[in-house]
Amino acid sequence: MTPIGAVAHELWIEPLSYQVDAGEKLQGHFKNGQEFAGSNLSFFDRSSARFEMMANGKTTVISPRSGDSPALDVLSPVKEGLVSVVYETTASLLTYREWEKFLKFAAHKDFPNAQTDHIVAGWPQDKFRESYTRHAKALIGVGNAAGSDVIAGLETEFLAITNPYDARFDNNMKVSLLYKGAPRANAQVEVFARAPDDTVEITLYRTDGNGYVSVPVQPGHDYLFDAVVLRPFANPVAEENPVVWETLWAALTFSVPE
Repeated sequence: MTPIGAVAHELWIEPLSYQVDAGEKLQGHFKNGQEFAGSNLSFFDRSSARFEMMANGKTTVISPRSGDSPALDVLSPVKEGLVSVVYETTASLLTYREWEKFLKFAAHKDFPNAQTDHIVAGWPQDKFRESYTRHAKALIGVGNAAGSDVIAGLETEFLAITNPYDARFDNNMKVSLLYKGAPRANAQVEVFARAPDDTVEITLYRTDGNGYVSVPVQPGHDYLFDAVVLRPFANPVAEENPVVWETLWAALTFSVPE
């Protein structure tokens, strides 16, 4: 475990309540920001590739109207159980005008070979672009909150192995980090823990050889797990401000009952 200061923007799903009674609505915002604090984002079709709920073996498509906020505002697909809310964005572009800013990002997200790979490829060191997509999950407990998270089939995602709302939960959150359906071994996981007074502690963990990591968590805290894939963009075009890198951001949010 390594303490760290945040230098990148995350996107996550933040439920208004992580646990609801049977029959209550599931509500939550798309959030964008740093250190587990940020702005609410409205839902827009053009930026949404997938928005679903998964529970008890059933997948339900969520279809808000463009401009809706909170983006999540639906009845639960189950009377009781663990609901995995899944959101995936379409690709957006970011322009790097400062080489040092890219190097700082690559170092923070644990890609030590990015600088060498970039130079060897002959890519420009200013005004180059990155394509990025977000792959977010939130765990919401309905009623008894019984059940398990499921693999959603996102290009990269967290799979919760333990259920934080289970009465037998031992305050150790075990997750698997996946990329293209396969475990990501020895990958960095950034953990944001927000206390009831809204202070946030940020720590770094690393998955084991099988793509798992177990994180000690505290009752009464909300959590955001974040992991990034940085890879060369497929078929970069030789043009002004070329797109040369691609990032895929996995996020998982949940809360630990008091």
